[in-house]
Amino acid sequence: MDEEYDAIVLGTGLKECILSGMLSVSGKKVLHIDRNKYYGGESASITPLEELFQRFNVDAPGDRYGRGRDWNVDLIPKFLMANGLLVKLLIHTGVTRYLEFKSVEGSYVYKGGKISKVPVDQKEALASDLMGMFEKRRFRNFLVYIQDFREDDPKTWKDFDPNTMSAQALYDKFGLDKNTQDFTGHALALYRDDDYLMEPALNTIRRIKLYSDSLARYGKSPYLYPMYGLGELPQGFARLSAIYGGTYMLDKPIDEIVLDDSGKVVGVRSGTEVARCKQVYCDPSYFPQKVSHQISSHCVH
Repeated sequence: MDEEYDAIVLGTGLKECILSGMLSVSGKKVLHIDRNKYYGGESASITPLEELFQRFNVDAPGDRYGRGRDWNVDLIPKFLMANGLLVKLLIHTGVTRYLEFKSVEGSYVYKGGKISKVPVDQKEALASDLMGMFEKRRFRNFLVYIQDFREDDPKTWKDFDPNTMSAQALYDKFGLDKNTQDFTGHALALYRDDDYLMEPALNTIRRIKLYSDSLARYGKSPYLYPMYGLGELPQGFARLSAIYGGTYMLDKPIDEIVLDDSGKVVGVRSGTEVARCKQVYCDPSYFPQKVSHQISSHCVH
């Protein structure tokens, strides 16, 4: 560790590992450190199961849930949209070479006291109990409009300005009932609440198009999931960094970010070891006195 680096990255969350990988690919000498024994930071996948219970100071369940190593628990469960920016980044950087993905076979909504599958093709849509026959026709017209919509071609807007008119106005234009609006907003556009209804419709159109484009990419589902949990994503970028000369240290506590007399960062200290550098990139937990809210990565030059 007692060397000099172009950059030191603290924390192995996804953002930090992407940054580390990009720096290494560009020829920088990078040291990447995490105080934890695993990759992923707050969005890690914890295995074995006993370690998850230990993390939350709860007694391990013994063999009640089978072998602990058969479990991989995401601390922040998420799916990847098959045509989303993250998947495009994984493909562009070649990190997909180090990962295995599985298509999520279906998604469901709870309505009227029962669980219904979200239809993924015309056959499923016609058989779905989520809406009646006449409503299905209106909904189909709505989806055709979304599919044909182009932001750079106002002719496809069909007398509807998505920049000034609301998502609610868009639903009303096609006569969609409240149940269909709820289904569209939460199962397709993936909004968590109804605040979006009064906002400009453009973002809702983008979200539904992303869902549709993702669905078309790999078949029966718009969602992808790493075979061994979301913690695989930062590990993939870590492998990319290592191939280009990056050095990784896990389970390495950081005691101090070293500054010179002018307040400029010059390195980090762990115990008696000091690694010197020109830049430090870290998640906010490594520099709590410099951030007011721990919501994004913090960079110190």
